[in-house]
Amino acid sequence: MDPWAVVVRHGRWYLLCHSHRADAIRTYRVDRVHAVGQTPHEFEPPEDLDPVAALEENLGTGWEFPTRVVFDAPLTEVAPWIRPPMGRLYPAADGCVLVGSTNNPAMYAQEWLAAIPFAFRVEGGAELRAAVAEVATRFTAALAPHAPDGRE
Repeated sequence: MDPWAVVVRHGRWYLLCHSHRADAIRTYRVDRVHAVGQTPHEFEPPEDLDPVAALEENLGTGWEFPTRVVFDAPLTEVAPWIRPPMGRLYPAADGCVLVGSTNNPAMYAQEWLAAIPFAFRVEGGAELRAAVAEVATRFTAALAPHAPDGRE
């Protein structure tokens, strides 16, 4: 691999690089690197490389649980609410679709999706669907009528 940059994100250090084996951009947590060796070839990082943006985009893919969320709003309106680690946003017939992956469906549902002010449906990722259902159940319970003394 060709090491391009080290980026600190949320207290973790990541190595952003080009993997020759995968012929793709990869990110590795520096604290998980076990060995380092030097190769005889030289390389130059891409001239237009924005290490932070590339890391954020790369962190939105390759995780254990797939995600696919369809929004009933135009891409231009949804895009400002989407952070690169959430996946990639594409135009769709009646709105746009967010495709990515996560290692934490509960956080994805509670912190990311719940904050987006547009109607959406989760079409992919059984784990994400379950996490969204759990949030919906919790929010629905918050609206249940209660007795004046606080008991139901």
